[in-house]
Amino acid sequence: QVQLVESGGGLVQAGGSLRLSCAASGRTFSNYVMGWFRQAPGKEREFVASINRNGGNTYYADSVKGRFTTSRDNAKNTVYLQMNSLKADDTAIYYCAAANTFLISTRSSAYDYWGQGTQVTVSS
Repeated sequence: QVQLVESGGGLVQAGGSLRLSCAASGRTFSNYVMGWFRQAPGKEREFVASINRNGGNTYYADSVKGRFTTSRDNAKNTVYLQMNSLKADDTAIYYCAAANTFLISTRSSAYDYWGQGTQVTVSS
């Protein structure tokens, strides 16, 4: 089992920045690909970003590319999502997830463990 706890969400004005953190406990953190997903009210959960086991490879949804950056610190068992130039459309609950796999995936079904989510609200 892997337990994931997100933090860092909140209310920010459009154009502002937030950094989300996701702390993992349980199994060996470096054995997992990590992903970020989000779900806005009335919409399906969507992929945001993913990072491979050693942090050397990342992938982003087109909607956040160039504005969001994900990174990880395996010594701290933590993955981060730096969000810049935030827009009202970024308002959602953000979830981190862990996948016991070698390859980055954009599919939520590939992820085995999920955090409880953290709310991000961007005011326009």
